This record gives sequence, C-alpha cells and structure tokens, in this order.
Amino acid sequence: MLNMVFLTNSWLTSFNQPGLCIAMAMLLHYFLLAAFTWMCLESVHFYLALVKVFNVYVPKYILKCCIAGWGIPAIVITLVLIINKDFYGNGSLSESHPYSNFCWIQDNTVFYISVVAYFFFVFLMNTAMFITVLLQIHSVKTRTQKTSRFWKQ
Repeated sequence: MLNMVFLTNSWLTSFNQPGLCIAMAMLLHYFLLAAFTWMCLESVHFYLALVKVFNVYVPKYILKCCIAGWGIPAIVITLVLIINKDFYGNGSLSESHPYSNFCWIQDNTVFYISVVAYFFFVFLMNTAMFITVLLQIHSVKTRTQKTSRFWKQ
C-alpha cells in the first residue's frame, strides 16, 4: 500500500483538492510508519525465535502483532491530525517548496518527530535485537565446540 499511495500521490495532487491532498499525505505517512513498525515486530519475532526458543508461548500472538503493527502508526497519525490537520498538504502551495507537486508533511518539526525519530527508534530496536541474537548464536557455537572437544579427549 505504501508503494501504491506513493505512486499515485503526485497524480492525485494535480487535482488541487486540499482534502484529497491531506488524505494522501496522511495515508502515505501511515503506511510508511506501518512498514517501520512491522520491521520492528519482525526483529522482536526474530529474537523470540532464536533467543527465547523455549517457553515463549504468547497467547493471541498474531492478534497482538497486528494490533501493534497497524495500531501504533494510527495513534501517531491521529495525534498529528488532532494537533493540526494542516501539517499535511501540498508542498507546491508553500513558498519553501515551490516546485514540489507532492502531498506530504509540511512542518519540519512534525516530520523529524513523527518520521525520523520513529525510524531511529525502530533502527535502535532492530540493532539491539540483532546484536542479542548474534551473541546468542556465538555462545551456542562456543558451547558446542567445548562439548565436542571434551568428547574427543
């Protein structure tokens, strides 16, 4: 959906409908955050599958993942809309972006908080999970090598 909204954004912007532009910018923002959130959930799943292998039963795991994957971005978008719906719009209508024909977030502060900081948090989470999984794999490998040396002797 992120790709579809991205590809149709500039075409729909050409209709010069402010409501349509706000909707497209909001959808683009939502699906971008949803992609980041699902990437973070994948790292959590990776951690559960490779580190916490045993006794990891989480009741209604898929439902909880879906609520987090689709709900957290919806909360962010709702907050932005509640604060000011004019944060979304067409960049070509402002003086700072005279040649862009694309509906997106117009305020730099909102962009840095709701996209860049969000991505940075997901990136840190993924990096932490990756390092934890690598350390776990390394410790299993080390234990296996020690056991095999013991049995060879």
